[in-house]
Amino acid sequence: MRFLIALNAAVGAVFFICYSYHLIYLVAGLFRKKRESAPGELHDFAVLIPARNEEKVIGDLLRALAGQTYPREKITAFVVADNCTDNTAAVARDCGAVVYERRDTERIGKGYALSFLMRRIGEDYGRDAFDAFFVFDADNVPEPDFIEEMNKTYSAGYKLVTGYRNSKNYGDNWISAGYGLWFIREARFLNGPRTDLGLSCAVSGTGFMFDRSVAADGPEETAGWRYFLLTEDIEFSAAMILSGERIGYCGTAVFYDEQPVTFRQSWRQRLRWAKGYLQVFGRYGRDLFASMFRRKTGGVKRFPCFDMLMTVLPAIALSGFVIAADAVGAVVCAAVARDPRAVALLLILPLFNAYAIFYVMGFITTLAEWQNIHTSAVKKILYTFTLPLFVLTYIPITAT
Repeated sequence: MRFLIALNAAVGAVFFICYSYHLIYLVAGLFRKKRESAPGELHDFAVLIPARNEEKVIGDLLRALAGQTYPREKITAFVVADNCTDNTAAVARDCGAVVYERRDTERIGKGYALSFLMRRIGEDYGRDAFDAFFVFDADNVPEPDFIEEMNKTYSAGYKLVTGYRNSKNYGDNWISAGYGLWFIREARFLNGPRTDLGLSCAVSGTGFMFDRSVAADGPEETAGWRYFLLTEDIEFSAAMILSGERIGYCGTAVFYDEQPVTFRQSWRQRLRWAKGYLQVFGRYGRDLFASMFRRKTGGVKRFPCFDMLMTVLPAIALSGFVIAADAVGAVVCAAVARDPRAVALLLILPLFNAYAIFYVMGFITTLAEWQNIHTSAVKKILYTFTLPLFVLTYIPITAT
């Protein structure tokens, strides 16, 4: 029992050392003020939309892009209908998008679809036809001024910019709310403070843009995009930070994403994410760690490398290991030593502490972003209590 108590204390100390800087982000996020940016130069943008069997939702995205306050002639929407068996391609064409159809059952994934799409754009339009590229999922819907706002941040000098990810169906149930609150927290208390402090953000799958100068060069089959891990967005972020690029954040560029509503869908999606994070950690972890101790070379900054390492570090796996060890220890102590206190001390207390941490995180985020959470007041409060349950389900997901 003493060993398990010592193990918990050691892991707690490590977590505090590694993640205590998030308290600085929390304070910075609470007192963050909206900044007005100059309109900037008008740029030519290509919007990249990978879509697989998305005929029901892709029209909403393309109509939202057509209704942007940014000059319409400066936006070209490109859709890659990726191994589709429905009418995604036809719907996208009817909505005015340039559509390429891809058939490849061996190289499957969003990264491969983006690589294919950028290669085709380069062949048909030239690599210099567009100043920058946006990436959206087919079920996203941006606010009318999304591209206009992103262009302001881009014109301010950022080669990579991510927007404010909100939820289309936040109030459906505790699962969709768990996703929505997590992404809103990421925007308000991670990416916002990172930008204010001159650090680098991380892109989160969709709703981001990158300058053509950071598009990957290389062999023809991967030119433009070469990030193919299960979490290609985090891989892209890690690679950009290691190359010395800084990812900016535009809090006034809001878009809406549709979240899973069943636990089965959520389990499968987050299992893929968990595996993807481990893949990124395996591929980039050593370089991120080494860059923390090197002198600044080639523009690479030490702290953003540390921050990204903490992002991809499988902390939830370590938490799961400790909780599993606590559970075994509690059973042994209760059965062998006949010490009922062990159950509370080794199992209930760590879970309670984890629940409390995530509850406070969700509660503060809900209060700070109250106006941006689109559901009833009762559900806003209710889902602060279910957020910790949503996050803690990552433990069995990671264990599988």
